[in-house]
Amino acid sequence: MKTSKGKARPDEGVSREEAPARSAEEAPDQGSAPLPADTTSDIAPVVSGNLKRLRTERGLSLEKLARASGVSRAMLGQIELGQSTPTISVLWKIARALDVPFSALINPESGPGAMVLPAARARVLRSASGTFQSRALFPMDRPRSVEFYELRLSPHAEEQADPHPPGTMENLVVNTGRCEVTIGPEKRLLETGDAIVFEADVPHVYRNPDASETIMYLVMTYAQRL
Repeated sequence: MKTSKGKARPDEGVSREEAPARSAEEAPDQGSAPLPADTTSDIAPVVSGNLKRLRTERGLSLEKLARASGVSRAMLGQIELGQSTPTISVLWKIARALDVPFSALINPESGPGAMVLPAARARVLRSASGTFQSRALFPMDRPRSVEFYELRLSPHAEEQADPHPPGTMENLVVNTGRCEVTIGPEKRLLETGDAIVFEADVPHVYRNPDASETIMYLVMTYAQRL
């Protein structure tokens, strides 16, 4: 990202007033997108703190993490400062580069005992286009080897997913509508109620072939607890 003369880069300690976060409309190729008002204040600082901690623990500079993840140094700096909320795709790239589960980047602390996750306060992540969204249906108090998500795909929308860590399995069931799932060269059309299990360490695509929203539930299992 370009900066004006005499200004520090966003990953060199610029305050929010000096370098306000750019919206998705201003920088659509940077991998940031606004979240609903009830989630932005929760997700941004959580991702910010977790990213900085995980990167520091691994002795990675912003430059090294940028090379490993394919996410620009400027964007990583903005995320660490809480000035940008990354999309699902960007979070996956960072998680793979850090070799941690997706939830390790978005997990806030929680107390002991039973926990209700109110839908009205759900942490919803969206794709850059806004046509695909994911809601965690588990308490993100720590990295887990099994994760449970609600997925929503807009009419005629498509979401391309990069390979997950080796050994990652996805178990997907269609609750409403239909979904065409492509796993490498293999393609399967799922009707309402159909489920599929596959190794997700290869490129895969979810596509909604219809004019109504598709709602799915996903159980993701990692090869080992990280």
